[in-house]
Amino acid sequence: MINRICCIFFSPTGNTKKLALAAAEHVAKIESLPVDEIDFTRMENRLKSYEFGPEDFVILAAPTYAGKLPNKILPDFKEKLRGDKTPAAAIVTFGNRSFDNSLAEMVQVLKEDGFCPLAGAAFVCQHAFTKVLAGGRPGEKDLKEVRDFALKCFNLAKDTKFLAKGDGLQVVGDADAPYYVPKGTDGQPAKFLKAKPLTDRSKCTNCGLCAELCPMDSINPQDIEDVHGICIKCQACVKGCPEGAKYFDDKAFLSHVVMLEQNFTDKKENRFFYIM
Repeated sequence: MINRICCIFFSPTGNTKKLALAAAEHVAKIESLPVDEIDFTRMENRLKSYEFGPEDFVILAAPTYAGKLPNKILPDFKEKLRGDKTPAAAIVTFGNRSFDNSLAEMVQVLKEDGFCPLAGAAFVCQHAFTKVLAGGRPGEKDLKEVRDFALKCFNLAKDTKFLAKGDGLQVVGDADAPYYVPKGTDGQPAKFLKAKPLTDRSKCTNCGLCAELCPMDSINPQDIEDVHGICIKCQACVKGCPEGAKYFDDKAFLSHVVMLEQNFTDKKENRFFYIM
């Protein structure tokens, strides 16, 4: 019998978290169960290991980066989470371009970590780079759909015949496919791996929030212009700065953003997959 909902998410800009918690809290309310929230966005939480049993129901959620799971966070998903025939729901989000192979990769990770993924979903969220793509999403329709998805998955978890199938969930995509190569407006690969956020000193108040929000702990809280570690372009510092003082000016990065805005504005729908 399931007696706990465990909601695990990596969500630098908050939209993936919003969907994951909406899903978990909806099931918890209906089933009168507690929710344990594990925010993998925070470095200190990714340093810990977590174990789950057959009495847990796990919701794992993460955004799509270049068509797959964020490559700097993927090892933590693989190494820090351990299930024991634990029923699970996989959720990925994407910024209106494509979720490509991220959901397939998440399902594979769950299976390899000892979980029984019973359902997977890909949800459209406002792109981290621009409001032009899926601005305002997730909206109320998306939240309703994620609640319905989570409850349907939970009901599958109550049926032992589905749990017995173990690794039977099939979704679209190839977990072993390479990452999507970002392109600029000229159609050529846009190389901005080394790009890091800059600071507008005329707006910055030295509050240090950007350093606190960085999931890689790459911003020096004593000197917020010092981005000494890896930047995964998650935009947590840009979106989270209350003064709008953080920004990117890398030409390749900006060209990629314009390319996205020119080619991927058509409204995309959420996708759902259930074990059969």
